[in-house]
Amino acid sequence: MNYRLLGRTGFPVSEIGYGMWGMSGWKDSDDTQSMESMQRAVDLGCTFFDTAWAYGDGHSESLLGKLVRANPDKRLYTASKVPPRNRAWPSQREHTLDDCYPPAYVSRYIDLSLKNTGLEQLDLMQLHTWEDSWLQDDRWIQELQRAKENGKIGSIGVSLNRWEPWNGIKAVRSGLVDCVQVIYNIFDQNPVDELFPACEEHNVGVIARVPFDEGTLTGTITLDSTWPEGDWRNTYFVEENLRSSVAHVGPLREIVPPNSSMPEMALRFILSNPTVSTTIPGMRKLNHVVANIAASGRGPLGPSLLQTLYNHRWDREPTSWSQ
Repeated sequence: MNYRLLGRTGFPVSEIGYGMWGMSGWKDSDDTQSMESMQRAVDLGCTFFDTAWAYGDGHSESLLGKLVRANPDKRLYTASKVPPRNRAWPSQREHTLDDCYPPAYVSRYIDLSLKNTGLEQLDLMQLHTWEDSWLQDDRWIQELQRAKENGKIGSIGVSLNRWEPWNGIKAVRSGLVDCVQVIYNIFDQNPVDELFPACEEHNVGVIARVPFDEGTLTGTITLDSTWPEGDWRNTYFVEENLRSSVAHVGPLREIVPPNSSMPEMALRFILSNPTVSTTIPGMRKLNHVVANIAASGRGPLGPSLLQTLYNHRWDREPTSWSQ
């Protein structure tokens, strides 16, 4: 495993982190399997774990707390997120700070996350949605800075809405946030236009989420793919999106390097960008943990393949199903 600094936090995090949504928000998740997979990740050098209160109403956070306590000799970096009060993902332009993150509410959910994990401090606390317009009301940052001063959290971040990397550039330039979490993968390359240069300039850490485009970039999703009733993927892979996603991923199968795989290529594409601090694939199964972490040791992709993959950029706009 290789390690990178998480921006100005100074945290030396594993470049392959662990996204914990799938172990509580998807119907086929299993706690025993999740704990085994997370422990295997720790054993292989993974040190960054990203969860949220919204992942099972705190259940995912409780699993992270168990993992930390099971590894007292290892420095694991913990990240969670305050859910929006109106439970709207993504946020909309008309949503106010009081709709989503009034100060007393932010304070309450920081305390709830600490209670769920059983930890005295979380290394990173993020707002789970973000609007740059909220910079006009400094109550949100005052509350997070107070929690930081009181030792409840170590650093402050925001998670940007799907396909809206532009809606976080002002936050980065404000100097108020230590990290941003944003979708970045072979298809979603928009962050390189303006967001990443701003992060480099202000030494803001970048957490690249959705490295496999919700599964499309694993190469396993087809027009016949189905998911259990109640699974979130049923609301994301509506017919319009499923057909387009399968069509876009098809040509990628032809350019996977020898002795590699599409998931490995997807991860190495992300890690080829030095602005990225860590990427957080969901890894509920042991074989996924082993394969994904091995991608770190393979290093960046070659210039020729990278140039080819740049041409697979797919610019999308948020819609009713993109959440």
